[in-house]
Amino acid sequence: MPGAKEITVSSPIYFPPVWQQLTLVDQLNSVSIYSSAVCGGDSNKGKSKKWRKILQFPHISQCIGLKDKLDIRYSYVVDQQPIGRLLFRQFCQDKKPSYHRYNLFLDAIEKYEIEMDENRTELAKDLFEQYLKREGSEVVDILNDSLIAQCEERLGTGGKELFVEIAQTVKNFLAGEPFSAFQTSFYFYRYLQWKWLEAQPVTYKTFRMYRVLGKGGFGEVCACQVRATGKMYACKKLEKKRIKKRKGEAMVLIEKNILQKINSKFVVSLAYAYETKDALCLVLTIMNGGDLKFHIYNMGGEPGFDINRARFYAAEVVCGLEHLHLQGIVYRDCKPENILLDDHGHVRISDLGLAVEITEGDMVTGRVGTVGYMAPEVIDNEKYTFSPDWFSFGCLLYEMIEGQAPFRARKEKVKREEVDRRVKEDQERYSTKFTEEAKSLCQQLLKKSPKNRLGCKCGRHGAKEVKLHSFFQCLNWKRVEAGMWEPPFVPDPHAVYAKDVLDIEQFSTVKGVNLDATDDTFYSKFNTGSVSIPWQNE
Repeated sequence: MPGAKEITVSSPIYFPPVWQQLTLVDQLNSVSIYSSAVCGGDSNKGKSKKWRKILQFPHISQCIGLKDKLDIRYSYVVDQQPIGRLLFRQFCQDKKPSYHRYNLFLDAIEKYEIEMDENRTELAKDLFEQYLKREGSEVVDILNDSLIAQCEERLGTGGKELFVEIAQTVKNFLAGEPFSAFQTSFYFYRYLQWKWLEAQPVTYKTFRMYRVLGKGGFGEVCACQVRATGKMYACKKLEKKRIKKRKGEAMVLIEKNILQKINSKFVVSLAYAYETKDALCLVLTIMNGGDLKFHIYNMGGEPGFDINRARFYAAEVVCGLEHLHLQGIVYRDCKPENILLDDHGHVRISDLGLAVEITEGDMVTGRVGTVGYMAPEVIDNEKYTFSPDWFSFGCLLYEMIEGQAPFRARKEKVKREEVDRRVKEDQERYSTKFTEEAKSLCQQLLKKSPKNRLGCKCGRHGAKEVKLHSFFQCLNWKRVEAGMWEPPFVPDPHAVYAKDVLDIEQFSTVKGVNLDATDDTFYSKFNTGSVSIPWQNE
């Protein structure tokens, strides 16, 4: 698919200027309204005055039937549904102190697992004293003596996995009688009411639309705000006629389904999918901090980042790739402009237009990606699984440190065929900007053969290999995954992290394409409304 990149849905979901399209008055009004929505300190900023009506619960008789349609296992309601978890916790706290104590114990274990290494041994002893000693005031009395004794023997190690078996035993207990009691309580009926609200149709009236942020392959990307909550998002509008003209239905649906499947701090999330008369709309996490390409090259000084900053972004991208791969998804477009910063300085993978889902045991082909970042096996149109992502990740890490890509200099005018030849044949060069550990990691990621490449020996679990490399030795991965590692750079909320002149052209009208009833089947697959976890978190 050599031409695939030409129809990629690009997702510049940051906040670039569109000055060339706006009059001075338009500029001032647009920035004023948008800034007020984004930067206002009031938690109710932007929330509709009718929010209570919008989020009004139905009578329980309207939603009791959902019990037969929903997954009502503990593993789903409590472990995966934010509102389900909160309501079950509230039930335990209000109805039985011992159940509440067990939940507090699980919270303490979670805190222990993300604690700094040097503090964990002392914390393990405190946790054991409080919850596992028989004479303790908050003792967890559902554990057998042998399990407690095994834990006590290993207290001095301070290992991250010390309480894993105990935590699972407590969860198994809570999933039994306590959860059964929860299912006959008012708290569970409240959960069903929330699920009923979640399933209500989503339309353009659900949102306020703000200014254009950028342009994708099938339409514009705009800032938008949910009327009921005031939450800001980016709305990627995919024009129906443009999709049909370019036969992009399958591509659009694949991207939407993949986004809907992934719930990760390190991948841009899909919150809503809906349609209007003229467009299909994906409502996504808004990322105001710009992309890594801008930060590498346009922040003044020498291009590139210091080692610690590069390590921070690399670690979060590894987590994002891990979450994609565990779901059987190969990304195929890892590059600096697709890694976006949020308001706090954390990064997320964006633009899954080229991603594809791989069934366990299968392989795919497809010469897709971006020139200079595609792995040799992609260039040669060979079968692959997740190996191209680790090669592209190696290119990304190299570029963050060196300040230019490994196989193509910045703004170098060179034919695609020559770049492809370099990728397959040339060895990258390393300057003094690289530490030995950084050089070693890049070299192992940029191996020409996937058989020798780091991350490619364990299928979906390749991230485990990468995480064990000495470049990441100083990290506590539990803290990284919890978003608790302090970012080395925090974007200024009043700054615009994009080039001063960005010409976002208006799309021309699509002619010669008519929409008819046969298109409705495709639209119905797309128009699925709220996505459960982001909606509940909102």
